Amino acid sequence: MTERKIAVVTAGLTTPSSSRLLADQLATAVQDELSGRGITSYVETIEVRDHAHDLTNNLLTGFPTGSLQTVLDTVTSADASIVVSPTFSASYSGLFKMFFDVLDDQALAGKPVLLGATGGTERHSLVLDYALRPLFAYLKALPTPTGVYAASTDWGPNAAKLRTRITQAATELVAALQHDAPTRTDPYENPTPFEDLLNNG
Repeated sequence: MTERKIAVVTAGLTTPSSSRLLADQLATAVQDELSGRGITSYVETIEVRDHAHDLTNNLLTGFPTGSLQTVLDTVTSADASIVVSPTFSASYSGLFKMFFDVLDDQALAGKPVLLGATGGTERHSLVLDYALRPLFAYLKALPTPTGVYAASTDWGPNAAKLRTRITQAATELVAALQHDAPTRTDPYENPTPFEDLLNNG
């Protein structure tokens, strides 16, 4: 059976970071969903901060140096990606954008991507839809319908709600990865008998 390769790109600036924490939980949920379907998977996590200098050099020279080419190849060769950015000035971080600026613009074409973001307040949760989603639409990726935003309060008593969103997004990513058609209910499959309609009238 073919092993599924998942690339995780996280742009947190500290170690540890909430972006990395969210990325790890998303990756675990995706692997659990794949395992439940009998599919093996391999996750490779890229901490963008570790390649900040090489990213700057790439933008200045047009060529990747050091280990940057290796991590770019990791994303290009993956079957699907999980991306997580901290929220800066109501958008993704500059470091996060730099990574995808140097990535080949066809690297994610037609591939499922799970979008994630972190921030200090719930007010920035729309960053997923007005910043990340347009970026990955430009890259011709296939973002999951559900993105996952985690505010500071999501790591406390509200962690159960966050886990629900994580599970939903992971299920959608795997469904897209496996090319599953969405299940639709036919409202006319089990119609109410005409006699029952008359009796209830």
